[in-house]
Amino acid sequence: MAGNDRVSSFPARETAQEQYGPYAREDVRRRAPEPDKRPGRTAFQRDRARVLHSAALRRLAGKTQVVTPGSAPHDPASGDRSLSWDASPRTRLTHSLECAQVGRELGAALGCDPDLVETACLAHDLGHPPFGHNGEQVLNDFAKDCGGFEGNAQSLRLLARLEPKRFVRDADGEQVSVGLNLTRAALDAATKYPWARGGHPTDPESPKFGVYADDLPLFHWLRQGAPEHRQCFEAQVMDWSDDVAYSVHDVEDGLHAGHLDPGLLLAEPERREVFACAVARYAPPGTEPDELAEALDRLMEQEWWPHGYDGSALAQARLKDATSQLIGRFCLAAESATRKVYGPGRLTRYAAELVVPRAARLECAVLKAVADLYVMQRDEQEQVRADQRVVLGELAEALSARAPEGLDPQFRALYNTAADDRARQRVVVDQVAALTDATARSLHARLTRGR
Repeated sequence: MAGNDRVSSFPARETAQEQYGPYAREDVRRRAPEPDKRPGRTAFQRDRARVLHSAALRRLAGKTQVVTPGSAPHDPASGDRSLSWDASPRTRLTHSLECAQVGRELGAALGCDPDLVETACLAHDLGHPPFGHNGEQVLNDFAKDCGGFEGNAQSLRLLARLEPKRFVRDADGEQVSVGLNLTRAALDAATKYPWARGGHPTDPESPKFGVYADDLPLFHWLRQGAPEHRQCFEAQVMDWSDDVAYSVHDVEDGLHAGHLDPGLLLAEPERREVFACAVARYAPPGTEPDELAEALDRLMEQEWWPHGYDGSALAQARLKDATSQLIGRFCLAAESATRKVYGPGRLTRYAAELVVPRAARLECAVLKAVADLYVMQRDEQEQVRADQRVVLGELAEALSARAPEGLDPQFRALYNTAADDRARQRVVVDQVAALTDATARSLHARLTRGR
């Protein structure tokens, strides 16, 4: 694959196949043509570098994944809290890096360009606001008059508009941002939900969507020629890698933090709760609890399954091995099933579908439900979430009332040039979504002081 992505630079005698292997010229087109700074890099290597060096990716270090950083782990049996145990839970950043490692290797095994898949994995959570999905719900309510809020749609907006990297002049001669100016294939690979709000192919009421209405021209450009509503193959690899990484690592973090006792998974009342949660939120449609029981039992029968955890070095090593075994199990299941259908060739773009066996999806769903029940739904977490909702809701209202004052210079400029109230409200949403957990709290305290 050639490093220079300017279409005009290709020798006429070379075909797109010779230049890019399985990727076409259109796949590496950018909205603003650019010369290479250093010859020899592929277009997708450049994409990966741009996301890796972005401020949006760095900000994920300050956004909670599941267990809040800095909270001391504890032994649920004794109630003892010990700072000697590992108190370094994952953040959105470390999750994204781990997802990228999983996706890169799985994608390469299936013939995808590994840099393209890694770019999608690094980018997939960029749009998450402070306080994760809890904050996402608050911003969706606040933004109801300007098209709502969805973290995946926000990720596309960041990549293609908000993250400062490249500007072009529009028809009026004004400088307009094209974000990181990634290739069409990279933007498409990072699009988990390729439809606008209300456009879910089977459920019009679904809250999941991948593009805001005012970003549709960009979306139509990057999706040109793509089957409607269908993820490209690289996006499917990213999506499964995300599921694998967070289902496995959230359970690992729950064990490290002392929130999960593996012995509870042997008790029928607790198992019924896990299966009910999985059916309601994570399992494929039509799943029966008995199927989930079989999936959990399959995992617990493995010699590496962590039946206990006391925080010792040996227990940490065994838990890490279990994590590795689970990731390998889920990825190999998808790789083998996909190869069985499509054969040994390179699988890219819209030439194949990732095949994930039902058994693997059920095992993954059970792990998600375990983390949901024992980590995210802990009694004290509801008070934390309630406080987060108050902080973010009041912050959005305070910024909206004061705007453009209080906005960062980048968003102040966008607010001042916004066409109408809906566009101005969207700018406020963009500003709040860009904050970390800590900066959201500090800005809220400053703007609401004395109320």
